Amino acid sequence: MIAAECEPWAKTGGLADVVDALARALGRLPRRPVEPVDVFLPRYRSIAVPAAAVARTVRVPDPAALGGTTGIRVVDVPGDGYRLRLVDHPPAFDRDGFYGDAGGDYPDNAWRFGLFCRAALETLRTDGRPLDVVQIHDWHAAPAVLFRDRWYADDPIVGRAAAVATIHNLAYHGWTPRERLGELGLAPGDALASGEMFLPADADGLDLLRAAIERSELVNTVSPGFAIEALTPDYGMGLDGALRAKGDRFFGILNGLDNALWNPATDGDLVAHYSRRSLKGKAEDRRDLLRRVGFDPDDRGAVLGMIGRLDPQKGFDLVAGAADRLVERGARLVVLGSGHPEQLAGLRALADRRPDRVALIEAFDRVLARRIYAGIDLFLMPSRFEPCGQGQMIALRYGSPPIVRRTGGLRDTVVDELTEPGEGTGFAFDDATPDALVAACDAAISLYERGGAPWSGLVRRGMAVDFGWETGPAPRYLEAFERAVAVRRG
Repeated sequence: MIAAECEPWAKTGGLADVVDALARALGRLPRRPVEPVDVFLPRYRSIAVPAAAVARTVRVPDPAALGGTTGIRVVDVPGDGYRLRLVDHPPAFDRDGFYGDAGGDYPDNAWRFGLFCRAALETLRTDGRPLDVVQIHDWHAAPAVLFRDRWYADDPIVGRAAAVATIHNLAYHGWTPRERLGELGLAPGDALASGEMFLPADADGLDLLRAAIERSELVNTVSPGFAIEALTPDYGMGLDGALRAKGDRFFGILNGLDNALWNPATDGDLVAHYSRRSLKGKAEDRRDLLRRVGFDPDDRGAVLGMIGRLDPQKGFDLVAGAADRLVERGARLVVLGSGHPEQLAGLRALADRRPDRVALIEAFDRVLARRIYAGIDLFLMPSRFEPCGQGQMIALRYGSPPIVRRTGGLRDTVVDELTEPGEGTGFAFDDATPDALVAACDAAISLYERGGAPWSGLVRRGMAVDFGWETGPAPRYLEAFERAVAVRRG
């Protein structure tokens, strides 16, 4: 695997969780790969290298270096069921942010991640052991498949490897403008593959994600629902045509959840443990959360929580537009998020006026996130689009029924109690508007206030859903890898 994030070393979103959990799950399958999974990750400034790590230097073609090559240190770190391989090159990765800073994306990202992919391929080539599949995650790893076809086509190790491109977020393409193509070792008119595909001489630049879609043997996204949506102009982010052209070699595999990592019966960050069979501890976690955020722990009014990256995709603006009416309804809001602060402008003003009803925490806090999942009554996830998402899965696991917009992976993972009464696990709405969100919240709060068997049944059904990696996604990925090898070899 080649990825820009991997939990717990580097994370901004769900990509990191998936890379780590999938790598571990593959190693635990009964039909496990012959060799352990390798995960290549940039060694960012925030990553400390363990003392037991083993390092070596590989020479890598580098368009920015005098002489055309540079030495890059690759540090092997034993992971939990896989080998982490840190690509350590301070000029590229010893920076404040992974992808950019307060001023925006780093302008040399094509060079940074191109060099990262080159280092991964050169390491694999010089390892000398057979290589079946390279799984590339999102645009940051896309140069790997271009380089495979452009410079390694005849290499007996890298050239024979199949590529599986896994798309976690179609909104980010890794667009490389014409003047930056040299950072990838390319120029307009150059071959992108041996005698097959060329970059037009008048090209404005290169869409790295599109190129990876076109060159990979198989392409998948992280839920069947989003795979269908991505084929349409409304959700394809300009890549729907390239995805349609893949035919049945583009599909969705629903993300999983690490049931050992996310378990309210064993979670060390909670003041009390609970399970589907005994929910008593959840009431204690609820009181603990309310005290921490400054709410009255004896108030039985519904507590709604939201956790996520502050991005227009996630629907924070819908929550801001609905917040006044939800507070009037008697609800309280706990919102935890980091990213673009302008997404919280409306909520911030309400939190200042009503600190007894709205708690706004602008931070990335793993421990508090767990306490929110356990301590709230209902979880908000009104995404405008959602390839899969894990927040709703965690909320179900922690007995906090989610209120979601009916899109992508949210549609695949939450059964709407309003349309399937007695069988639902949460609540769903269609329109990306504050009014639609308020209506769904009102129905959810009403059921919560009535309590009794209908409410406890809803909670327990959600907690019973098994999203475990080993039981679903990991075997599907192994099948995809085998199919990709077959496509590559004949």
